[in-house]
Amino acid sequence: MKIRCIIVDDEILSRDVIESYINEFPVVELVKKCSNAIEALETLQEEDIQLIFLDIKMPALSGISMLKSISSPPCVIFTTAYAQHAIEGFELNAVDYLLKPFSFERFVQAVNKVRRVIELEESAASLKRSGNEQHFIIVKADKKLHKLNFEDITYLNSIGDYLRIFMKNGKVIITNETLKSIEESLPSNLFLRIHKSYIVSVRSILYIEGNQLVIEGAELPIGLKYKEQLIERFGSRL
Repeated sequence: MKIRCIIVDDEILSRDVIESYINEFPVVELVKKCSNAIEALETLQEEDIQLIFLDIKMPALSGISMLKSISSPPCVIFTTAYAQHAIEGFELNAVDYLLKPFSFERFVQAVNKVRRVIELEESAASLKRSGNEQHFIIVKADKKLHKLNFEDITYLNSIGDYLRIFMKNGKVIITNETLKSIEESLPSNLFLRIHKSYIVSVRSILYIEGNQLVIEGAELPIGLKYKEQLIERFGSRL
């Protein structure tokens, strides 16, 4: 498998170092070296890119701002001399963070992380295309791909740019995927939209009272738009 990548860095020396590492590691295919974020954004529109080596501190548009502007970004490895930006970078689901100057060994370690992410994503997409019955979804969060079994999900709640997935074990997965995109992967016989911001596991419903749906440990609002669907699903005793 070849990982198609671009380098985005305003420093010539930094671009050349990463290119030299890529030439030594055949897993990665360099498509283009970009000296600024604008050039990189144009390249992303023209090429199928799976990985960005992205500098954070650049003139005009920073790497952080660039990544925030992309609705469905490829995998990102941040490359920067400023360690204080690491937390913000990881909050944007970057796969890894390379602090300049970094060794070839550290470069290989980061790329191998990307390879595992891509392999999992391709495996999930293949299962979906094949039409085989799936009992789970794969969600990207915390720099990882989480496999979530349908039976372990209690409900999902969208807040701003983030989606929270509540699990039976009390764990909460926070992702920047949209509620709509996740809903398309959930079977309608097991999950039900009850509000513009909520999807609930049918198995988790304890009772419905007025405009509230109660599951173990939470009371969730029922949107007027979705109440008729609940009535059809559970009868007219609302």
